[in-house]
Amino acid sequence: MSPRTVDGITAEVYRIPTDTPEADGTLTWDFTTMIVVRATSGGVEGMGWTYAAPACKSVVDTTLANEVVGLDVMAIPAANAAMMRSCRNMGVPGIVACAISAVDIALWDLKARVLDVSLADLFGRARASVPIYASGGFTTYSDEETTTQLQTWVNQWRIPRVKIKIGEERGSALDRDLHRIELARSVIGTETELFVDANGAYTRKQAIRLGRAMAVFDVGWFEEPVSSDDLVGLREVRDQCAADVTAGEYGYTPWYFANMISAEAVDCLQADATRCGGYTGWLAAAHVAESHQLDVSAHCAPNVHAPVAISVANLRHVEYFHDHYRIEEELFEGALSPVGGALVPRADALGHGMTLRNSVAKDFALVESDYPTE
Repeated sequence: MSPRTVDGITAEVYRIPTDTPEADGTLTWDFTTMIVVRATSGGVEGMGWTYAAPACKSVVDTTLANEVVGLDVMAIPAANAAMMRSCRNMGVPGIVACAISAVDIALWDLKARVLDVSLADLFGRARASVPIYASGGFTTYSDEETTTQLQTWVNQWRIPRVKIKIGEERGSALDRDLHRIELARSVIGTETELFVDANGAYTRKQAIRLGRAMAVFDVGWFEEPVSSDDLVGLREVRDQCAADVTAGEYGYTPWYFANMISAEAVDCLQADATRCGGYTGWLAAAHVAESHQLDVSAHCAPNVHAPVAISVANLRHVEYFHDHYRIEEELFEGALSPVGGALVPRADALGHGMTLRNSVAKDFALVESDYPTE
């Protein structure tokens, strides 16, 4: 029997405003851009998405679709390799990798739907559920806004791990950072794990000073204390702070993760399937981490990660990020509930179980003339 082939790849761009202005230690923003890719075969459709710039659509339309259309639906490793090769001269890290990621996710979703199974069952379950940590706590928030968000996560949703942003004004507001860490601990109590994320805002010495000072508040996770490109600096902070040092969300290729691990820069490796080559790339990152006795944590896009994260034995958790869970709940049918602190992919839903609410999504759709230039 001849294989079923991919007969269509299309991309759409959506821009969704934030509910309030947001910032971390190095950036500010008031909208999130999402690129949705649809892969079709014989009337069956798979869907993937990434959170990146509108330029991803051009990469999908002009390059990636030409590589993938006509390939066997089952042959996703071949499709992923072909996409990577075709983009050699464009440079893979960044926009191109995000575009490849969205297509790869769509192809895996398509394959599962063709086979009439859930993605979690296609990958194979290593656990019953996927632990999550709630993430937001932007530096633009007032104490009252931070308190309200934390109380929702801990008291209403019963999530036992939370993360706030620090590194305000590129690390020049250490007193306010410590105030916000103290506030978070006072709100969540002593039984909930507290994580912080500096988004690379600090210098090495700033991060070490902050890391030592926040130890009294039992902070267990120090994400990107310095730039994730500063592997020596990450290792230095790791050696001198009690909290686990983590990074990896800007990894676009397997060798990025291999270099980070070889430098002994992190205690837990982060990887983002919407950036690192889709499910194919995320599993590669997880396996690299496992080979070095490290856990892996999925960065953002919780409903993308749940069906693949459940298949990984060395998973620590998935980030349940404010912007993305809000978007995925509003624009998609099938978003998973965070209540209880874990996501449970449904066995009776095909693929990743998500479908775009076209009637809602049209309100956020962009055409090329609408693309933001900032």
